[in-house]
Amino acid sequence: MRTDLVRRVISGPTMGTRYSAVFFAPIALDLSVLPAALEAVVDTVDRQMSTWKPESDLMRLNRAAVGRWVDLPYEVATVLAAALEIGRLSDGAFDIGVGDLVTAWGFGAAAGTTDRRAIAAPGAAQRLPAHLALELDEAGQRVRKHAQVTLDLSAIAKGYGVDELARVLERFGVTSYLVSIDGELRAGQGKPDGSAWRVALESPEFGHRRAAGVIEIADVALATSGDYRHFVERDGVRFGHTMDPRRRIRLGHGPASVTVRAATAMQADAWATALMVLGPERGSEVASAQGLDVLFAEREADARSLTSTA
Repeated sequence: MRTDLVRRVISGPTMGTRYSAVFFAPIALDLSVLPAALEAVVDTVDRQMSTWKPESDLMRLNRAAVGRWVDLPYEVATVLAAALEIGRLSDGAFDIGVGDLVTAWGFGAAAGTTDRRAIAAPGAAQRLPAHLALELDEAGQRVRKHAQVTLDLSAIAKGYGVDELARVLERFGVTSYLVSIDGELRAGQGKPDGSAWRVALESPEFGHRRAAGVIEIADVALATSGDYRHFVERDGVRFGHTMDPRRRIRLGHGPASVTVRAATAMQADAWATALMVLGPERGSEVASAQGLDVLFAEREADARSLTSTA
């Protein structure tokens, strides 16, 4: 076991939540500029991909006319490429073209400004998913819309931000780390004593935050999507934030949560949302085909009992 490594923690606000980097680094390593470097990458993701910032690259794309090429930063082109590919592989269960749905159901920067009755009206369901509505020239870092679509990267951008945090640490020579933004995590090598990183899985209960179990991870990313932390309440009824883009309605009867283990946090983040929509049966089949480790947690009728399927 190396004895010249010390545990360090750097954290700060980002994307309406917080980022965290826990890592082990040599005592002699100069890390004076590391906090600024970590903050810079998450600020870049937020500045480019936020729906809360009218001048973000994402919102600029949303305002662009159908058929017009729009130049993109490398980071946005990278995230769009992954989002469109996962959209295809999930048969549309993951779709970044749900911005109008998110707004209509009371989430996001423009919550409540869209009439969800109009979105759910006959004919609205014929709207093309993003992986069909967009043409991405990734090499040229540009994209154009072939049909009107309102994009929202909330289900993948945080995962990409986690991967960027990991890349910064690795550029500084740090290999033993655990980085996170909200429920998205990525672990590097295990701790100096040879042990893995221990991560608590949150019990999917409304109004209560407690651990349902602990898993050990190293050299992998982990993301959880659920209906219990981000929701709106109307007339005493809670509505989760996950949308079913295929039916263009809020997801009504999905699992309580889905936890995905993948090579990158961006993949895990997006697939956790896709598998929430697909549900345990079809979701397990798709996860197996994609080489993903997945854990579904389902509520029983009493809303307290949980069953899990790996």
